Amino acid sequence: MEEKLFKEILKERAQSINIFLNEEELNQFYQYKDLVLEWNEKINLTAITDEREFIIKHFIDSLTIKPYIEDSKTIIDIGTGAGFPGIPIKIVNPNNEVVLFDSLNKRLMVLEDIVGKLKLSKVQLVHGRAEETFKNVQYREKYDIAVSRAVASLNVLAELTLPSVKVGGMCICMKGNNAEEEIKEAENAIRVLGGKIEKVDKFILPELNLERNIIVIRKIKQTPKQYPRKPGTPQKSPIL
Repeated sequence: MEEKLFKEILKERAQSINIFLNEEELNQFYQYKDLVLEWNEKINLTAITDEREFIIKHFIDSLTIKPYIEDSKTIIDIGTGAGFPGIPIKIVNPNNEVVLFDSLNKRLMVLEDIVGKLKLSKVQLVHGRAEETFKNVQYREKYDIAVSRAVASLNVLAELTLPSVKVGGMCICMKGNNAEEEIKEAENAIRVLGGKIEKVDKFILPELNLERNIIVIRKIKQTPKQYPRKPGTPQKSPIL
């Protein structure tokens, strides 16, 4: 797809969710797409290589959480993968400090290259397992906002994200369709971990008619010290 058409589609689809991209941001998104697809030939970053689908499923999907993010807040993107949603949010919210957190160091090496070429400032790359990293006082209850996209079921995800967030902060969990059952199963885990579901917003991704759910969890008290449990335990034995 030629650059002009790519930018036109991205701009129009962003406007459909009330996000208005300027020329500099469009240039960054175009370069970001090229870098991801270039690196994708060497390391598996995404199964989506069709550029139109890439716009909707990666960029527009990531940008749907922009209305929930206040300027200058610290954000940690847990399980960032190819940088979604952290890098798209950073492009449109340049004053936010963003941490890209992932368990695979090879992906973070790719992201270091991408962040450098996009000339993004106030971006930190952190390698680790959430179950270990958020036991560390350097990272525990440090961030205003934790975001996650397609990482784990909500009862597991709560244990991996809530320990990273300050009291008063929030977790933004991005989910596909049929989120109601996950929410019901996770209610007690969220309460135990110090959170409370503040809102659940449903929407349809433009063009592809895919249902998405944004689950906003407010951190109302400190997470008990025993959480998160050791690596693998949240997945094997979720809090019931």
